[in-house]
Amino acid sequence: MFDGNDSRNITPPLLKCTDVPQFTALKFAASTFRNDPKLHLRHLLSDSNRCLSLMAVHVTTQEFEQGQNNTTVDTTTPVLLPGPLRTKSSGAQRRIILDFSRQHVTGETMELLFDLADRMGLTERMNEMRSGYNINFTERTAVMHHVLRMPRGYDFQSRHPRGNSILGDVHSVLDRIERFAEERRRGNLRGCTGKEIRNIVCIGIGGSFAGPQAVYEALRGDAFAAEAAAKGGRTIRFVANVDPVDFDLNTKDLSPEETLIIVTSKSFNTPETLQNSSMARKWLMKHLCTKSDVDNEDLRDLQIIKKHFCAVTLDINAAESFGIHKDNIFPMWDWVGGRFSVWSAAGMLPLSLHFSFDVMKSFLAGGHDIDEHFFDAPLGGNIPVLFGLLGVWNSTFMGYHTRALLPYSHALRKFPSLVQKFDMESNGKRVTAAGMPLSFQAGEIDFGEAGSNGQHSFYQLLHQGRTVPADFIGFMESQSSIDEEYTTNDTGSLDGWDGEVNISGHDKLMSNFFAQPDALAYGKSLSDLVQEDVPENLRQHKVFPGNRPSSSILMTKLDAFAVGQLLAIYEHRTAVQGFIWGINSFDQFGTEIGKVLAKGVRAQLNASRRRGASVQGFNSSSGFLLEAYLSHRR
Repeated sequence: MFDGNDSRNITPPLLKCTDVPQFTALKFAASTFRNDPKLHLRHLLSDSNRCLSLMAVHVTTQEFEQGQNNTTVDTTTPVLLPGPLRTKSSGAQRRIILDFSRQHVTGETMELLFDLADRMGLTERMNEMRSGYNINFTERTAVMHHVLRMPRGYDFQSRHPRGNSILGDVHSVLDRIERFAEERRRGNLRGCTGKEIRNIVCIGIGGSFAGPQAVYEALRGDAFAAEAAAKGGRTIRFVANVDPVDFDLNTKDLSPEETLIIVTSKSFNTPETLQNSSMARKWLMKHLCTKSDVDNEDLRDLQIIKKHFCAVTLDINAAESFGIHKDNIFPMWDWVGGRFSVWSAAGMLPLSLHFSFDVMKSFLAGGHDIDEHFFDAPLGGNIPVLFGLLGVWNSTFMGYHTRALLPYSHALRKFPSLVQKFDMESNGKRVTAAGMPLSFQAGEIDFGEAGSNGQHSFYQLLHQGRTVPADFIGFMESQSSIDEEYTTNDTGSLDGWDGEVNISGHDKLMSNFFAQPDALAYGKSLSDLVQEDVPENLRQHKVFPGNRPSSSILMTKLDAFAVGQLLAIYEHRTAVQGFIWGINSFDQFGTEIGKVLAKGVRAQLNASRRRGASVQGFNSSSGFLLEAYLSHRR
């Protein structure tokens, strides 16, 4: 089994992006945008040719979705663009439209960004990733989560000398997941008391928690996924926090006899995950030992774990030492980072148990569709590349260090936190991949909320406070048919909307998707308020400066395939920004320092609780807080 550590080591790039002339040219361009009122977005948006040139369309045919061919269409030029944009969809193809005309860029700016990408070897870095070179330079591993999405029979051998073996391992695990999931969905495999498994508790943290949870929430409202879940799905819960309240709230209404625990930990030594796994073990033992027909306590323990525990891990031996039966252990690989692990058994196992393997196979296909687009499409029409370039532009040159992700879909309410997790963990770095200090701050602060909830939360700041570049995500079709069931022809305004406008709930949602980017871009001037006869004492309070940049993604519909597409777009965007900044986006040493210090705190708490030891070895501030904590209820 390939572990990503063979002879495919390469030297990290030594060139710093700040040392190339394109960097200086872009700094000058950014200064011009900040200081020239003629470059306000309200003026730039009046140029229809510019607007059309700052769009990209990715079209996926039905045949590609079904695995029959690799036919996709990518367009960006003004001559070709209006066709894919304006032709009514026949239902035989799905589209992703990226509109970045509301960004502080012109064609010339984009050319400079493409020149910077070329100078920093972006295409070469992408090809190294695609071919499985060890681009995680500090840990000397490959970064190949895209391989998890490759269909059976895909030609990976031409890019990697062990391509057939690697892809064979991937599909061997997928085959096991399919058999395991479908057996349980049919009720053929049961718990230790003979009752059918009806509940799944997923224990993990980081990507092994955030990824599966976000995809689960995204698919709950999809008709096909919901139907599959209704036929054989299970109650599914996610436990991550070491706070015991998390475990308690997620299990207190479940029957242990009908519950399967899935422990996901790449190393199988993640403290939070092991703590929750031990708690789950005790929870099962407490309730099931009295119902077991085995007298020996150790044998009862093993019997319960065999029937009620699964593991997803790189360390098979550690999982077996915990007591999990080898048939219930699903491997991960060293070349899959935890934050990208939803495509592995970490996500595929629990979500296939709930939604079916067929649904989740479509999720993988959507991700693979974007992989092919990312690695093969010209940079000028490459949606993840365009996103990455715009992120570099806004963060490094325009000085906007925060980014908002605004999906106009309730189903995607967990998506911003997932992107926040893998983007900030990947690109929050202070040195280049070669270990040289950066002269600028890499990475952005990501946050977001599903529309239109966010409009009643932080949009006030977006419109009149700080400038925060935003990504708007919308869909042409609603996930739900409830509009068709309850939308009437009444013309009253009891619903709080315009009485003369009778449109569906999805159209009302999407009206905000279309309006908010323009509101951010255009704003409202003092002269506008004078013409509207706004009282003089309120005019300054109601001025909206506008000129707030945003991008819009409009997709056909949100189903498993589209969720895969969307997630892969944002994963690749993160990689693009890291490649251009010249950093290693695939290690995460910043997550370790606090955990190391916490070991000392745990030792102190143990000594104080058990032996009454005084607090020692901490600074005065931490010592004071520890004393206050320990003295409570002493």
